[in-house]
Amino acid sequence: QERLVESGGGLVQPGESLTISCTVNGTIDRIYTMAWYRQAPDKERELVASITGDDSTNYADSVKGRFAISKNNAEATVVLQMHSLKPEDTAVYLCYGDYRRANGDGYWRYQSWGQGTQVTVSH
Repeated sequence: QERLVESGGGLVQPGESLTISCTVNGTIDRIYTMAWYRQAPDKERELVASITGDDSTNYADSVKGRFAISKNNAEATVVLQMHSLKPEDTAVYLCYGDYRRANGDGYWRYQSWGQGTQVTVSH
């Protein structure tokens, strides 16, 4: 079963920074899109940031200028750097990946999720 592995969540104070990472295990052939979503209690899951294979990025209005998404194709890793964190950024952050693996006869394309990492911003 495909699964992305997240790391780096934790508890920080307002105004501080935090970096979270996500890795696709195994060798992949191509990244189409990698993204971070978040879900707070009693709220809908929302897109935080995304990055395409050609490094085009997109951010939610609430995080523009504070968060930065990047990826490392060779390591199949996507990183979200979060600065000037606010209590309203508190949520479970989930990694999403749309990517392709080579197999003996061609390619398989996957859309997979991680289990989530908790980010808490509080005094």
